[in-house]
Amino acid sequence: MVELKNRNSMAKNRRKNRKSLLVPAKELPVFAHPHDWRHSFHWRIFRIMAEFVDGFQFLADFKKTVTFFGSARFNEKNKWYKIAQELGRILGKARYTVITGGGPGIMEAGNRGVVEGKGESVGINIQLPYEQRINPYVKKSRGFYYFFTRKVMLSFSAQAYVFFPGGYGTLDELLEILTLVQTKKIYERIPIILVGKDFWGDLDEWMKKKLLDQYQTIDREDLNLYHIVDTPKEAFAIIKKSKPRKEF
Repeated sequence: MVELKNRNSMAKNRRKNRKSLLVPAKELPVFAHPHDWRHSFHWRIFRIMAEFVDGFQFLADFKKTVTFFGSARFNEKNKWYKIAQELGRILGKARYTVITGGGPGIMEAGNRGVVEGKGESVGINIQLPYEQRINPYVKKSRGFYYFFTRKVMLSFSAQAYVFFPGGYGTLDELLEILTLVQTKKIYERIPIILVGKDFWGDLDEWMKKKLLDQYQTIDREDLNLYHIVDTPKEAFAIIKKSKPRKEF
């Protein structure tokens, strides 16, 4: 008798469970997916690959390229803006391509100058949640989501790097390129030009006294990886001796 009751109870439960599964689609519970698939590391890898492919393809057609780095805070009345603009103009007349980050300040000055000199003006911009202003003197550009892919593009294929006074971003870019040249990941004869003895002189002295003499964390020849100049003509005299990159 007890066994019969148990069997009847089990059958009743099975019918109840079966019924609970037969609900209209509109009554099914909704569970939010914890992650947007676009933020998965799989998708991120493909996005990074796409940025590299697009960037390399874009820059491959430009010859005699020089990349400008420097502060985004300088306006057209600033001394360094004017010097960057003049160097850009000289390079444009010599049929060089000037590549910048595409923003304001030194970037705008370099693009503006090369346009005035009838050369190629290129901007490698960064995409931010809010609008990133591209200066009006950029004639050809690409936007990048990742900062690190953008940094690679700014250094890719350039046969000279010119650094004007700037902040943390400029120093970050300078030290990274110095490291790449020091370790021969970038061809060692590529000129790295620091414009502004008043700005770069103290850094030069600090590296000599601290890194070389006191701590011996660099070699003496590492101090020859860069040139410090004051004028556009001095910078151009070094640039015009440079040769196109061959490792790409």
